[in-house]
Amino acid sequence: MSYLENIRIRGRDANPFFCLMDIELGPYGGGEAVLFMPVRPDMLNGAGWLQGGLYSALCDEAMALALFTVLEEGESIATISESTSFLQGIRRGNLAARAEVVKRGRAVAFVQGKVTERDGGTPLSSTQASFAIIPRREDRSDGE
Repeated sequence: MSYLENIRIRGRDANPFFCLMDIELGPYGGGEAVLFMPVRPDMLNGAGWLQGGLYSALCDEAMALALFTVLEEGESIATISESTSFLQGIRRGNLAARAEVVKRGRAVAFVQGKVTERDGGTPLSSTQASFAIIPRREDRSDGE
């Protein structure tokens, strides 16, 4: 069963990280995806702000989900590079990560995402990433 099929059937339970971080699925399809996550006290750094890596992790998950919606059956992905700009900190509330596939090539896809406050929409971070598209097993020429 593919990751996307598993998400459709099991929802967030298909992804252990979603369960760990209380991530909720928003709408996804057609190269776009939205995820939601609460800011909990155990997610804060020593200065009382949401730990920056969680912005990146949430956005990475949204970008991957968006990309999975435009893959062909049997293809998978691996992150090549990712860059996040942190725009504003948050101490409490709920986040929304919105992602879209900018360009899907044969071997590489470019995806962008942003994290905002769920209700107010205040921009918190912006992320751009490139992903390797791994062909179906029978299409591989590497002998695997």
